Amino acid sequence: MSGSNKNYLMVQSLVRDGYIRSWKVRDAFLKVDRGLFVWPGTESLAYIDEPLPLGDTGQTISAPSMIAIMLEALELSPFHKVLEIGTGSGYSAALISTIIKPGHVVTMEINYRLFLFGKRNLAGYSNVMPVFGDGTVGYPPYSTEPLYDRIIIMAAARRVPQTLLRQLNDDGFILAPVGDSDYQVLTRVYKDGGMDRFGGCVFVKLRGIGL
Repeated sequence: MSGSNKNYLMVQSLVRDGYIRSWKVRDAFLKVDRGLFVWPGTESLAYIDEPLPLGDTGQTISAPSMIAIMLEALELSPFHKVLEIGTGSGYSAALISTIIKPGHVVTMEINYRLFLFGKRNLAGYSNVMPVFGDGTVGYPPYSTEPLYDRIIIMAAARRVPQTLLRQLNDDGFILAPVGDSDYQVLTRVYKDGGMDRFGGCVFVKLRGIGL
């Protein structure tokens, strides 16, 4: 069975199990083949609903179901401007860019090997700008200008960095796994301090000086 057919079956499973609820998220998952974003040597596992290691970087590509939950919670629309903290393999940035096109995604990665890997995988996505750097201080670093409709953190944060809140538009929100290194709650954080909480999750620890 070809990779595209396996990707299609993966998406059908995510729809059937209720992780994908909207047509725009389903369409993005169908257009972006997960098999093109896994680490070399793990291609045979690309379409199972589990996180996979990204080499020996200590990072992972999240399980498809977890990414689907996050994309639904982001409530993305065309023309949105999105900042992603934690590029990883580039898979989630590719999905986001497909939903918000002609909007724009800035995706930041602090691990240089992963930055190069993700940047290569995202080469065909003209509305994605990969940036090597510390995402906890935002982009541009330490800017206080509201620039983004959505900010998504793809790693476990004890708290949401204040710099990122300042870079958020008034009607936007940050989506992040908030908690300690063992267990987090997926949380939407608004600029006025309001919060929406979703289910529990486990992500690798967020790194950076802005925490």
